[in-house]
This record gives sequence, structure tokens and C-alpha cells, in this order.
Amino acid sequence: MKSTYKMALAALGGAALGAAAIHGLHAQGKPLAYAITEVEIIDQAAFNEFSPKVPATMQPFGGKYPVRGGKVVALDGDAPKRVVVSVFDSIEKAQAWRDSAEWKALTPIRTKAAKTRAYLAEGVTN
Repeated sequence: MKSTYKMALAALGGAALGAAAIHGLHAQGKPLAYAITEVEIIDQAAFNEFSPKVPATMQPFGGKYPVRGGKVVALDGDAPKRVVVSVFDSIEKAQAWRDSAEWKALTPIRTKAAKTRAYLAEGVTN
């Protein structure tokens, strides 16, 4: 192979390696955010009306449920009756979801349906 082709191939390989490294660094840049909600249902009928409407409010912000209900076991202190964990790409997206008009429109049903304690927690970067 001629030396110009070897140089060009080496430059192309270096550029590809650099692009892959930059992509990896950007992927690690923002930690995921978790919206954690402790729920005590006080009106089952209202909760049955409220609960199916929530995923549509999260979808524009990329929210997903790794935990939604299920068994809760106390390790220290008292465990809530029900826990919901939603995950978002960033704390900003999670906050934007909670500030959205779609979420706020559910507030009257939510407050009738359940007592809640909710907070956002930023995950760790890998």
C-alpha cells in the first residue's frame, strides 16, 4: 500500500475512534432522574380514574415506570403502602413533567384519590 493511503486510513480510523469516545462521554454526561412517589389510596374509585391518565402526561418527557405498585417491604421504619418510581433522562425533564399543564390538570383527581409524598432524586453517572 502506498504511504498516502496508509496515512489516509490511519486518519480515518483516528477520527472514528475519536467520534466514538466523544459519543461515550456525552452518554455519561447527564444522570437519570427518578420521580419517587409514596402513595396511600384514600378513594379507590378516584384512584382508578386518576392512575390510567398519568402515563400520557409522562410520555412527552420520556418518563417510564421501573416501579409502579407491587410489594413494598420495610427495612427500616415504616414502609409506604404503595410506591411509584418514574425514570426520566434528566432532572430537568422530570421537573418539566411535574410543571406541565397535563400533570397539573390531574391534581383535583389525585388529591381526592390519594395522599402522596413525592420527590425527585438524581441518579449516578456510570
